[in-house]
Parts: sequence; structure tokens; C-alpha cells
Amino acid sequence: MDSYKIEKLALSDYSKCNNIWDMNTFSQTEFFRQEIESGNRVVYVYKQNGEFIGEIAYVLDMRDDDYTIDGQRIYLSRLIVKKERRRNGIGGILIDFMVEQIRNMGYKEITIGVDKDNLVALHLYQKKGFTTILFDGADEDGEYFKLMKKL
Repeated sequence: MDSYKIEKLALSDYSKCNNIWDMNTFSQTEFFRQEIESGNRVVYVYKQNGEFIGEIAYVLDMRDDDYTIDGQRIYLSRLIVKKERRRNGIGGILIDFMVEQIRNMGYKEITIGVDKDNLVALHLYQKKGFTTILFDGADEDGEYFKLMKKL
């Protein structure tokens, strides 16, 4: 595998994430930009030869106690890998990287939300230790789990 780097995303480079996902059709693109600007969302990108291949973020305050508790529980958000590069271990590398970052920040728990029909993601999260189910239900977007990993 080519050498890669995982770097904190600079707000000025946010538009480059369009290489990973379609920023023009995603409804929360501007909201995420504002969250990065405010510091509530911190994004890291997986880069190979300067190209944006994958992305992952943590969110400090989701305004939902299942997901975030100040100083104790943090939310993992938007694990996404460019479609052509999926199933090559990049998602797992990004999760491992973030778990280490979050552990070093002093948090005790990490949460994620995952759609029940996203079996590939569910399997990966369970393999990486997100095995506590905090919520099993649905919202307007469908059925999902809130999962937690203790550090």
C-alpha cells in the first residue's frame, strides 16, 4: 500500500472533501462547515499522494446525552471512504487513529450512530469494540443503533 497520512482538516481545505463524498448533494455540507469553524466538529482526512481518500470526525457536543457527555463521552462522526477505495482497511485505520486521539484527550467513551441496514459499517464498528447498544430505534431517516465503546 502506498504511504498515507492522516491530518487534521483545515477549514480552508474543506471543499477538497468533495473528492470523498458529493458535497453538492449532501444536505448537511454547510452545517458541517459551520461546526468545523466553531470547533465543535474536528475532522481528520486520510490522504494518499495528496489526494483526499477518507474522512472521520469527532463532535464534542451533539446536544444528545446518549452521544456526548462533556469531558466523558464523545461522538465519532462521518467515517467515509471514497467509493473506489472501500474494503481496503482504510476505515479501520481511521477508527484506530481516532480512538487513540480521543483516549489521549482523556475521554472514557466513544459513541457512533449507524443505520441498521449498513451491515459493512456495523460489522466494522463491532469489530473495533463498539458493542454497547445505547439505543435501538428509528427516526425520519430509518432504523439505526447508537453504539458505544469504552476506552
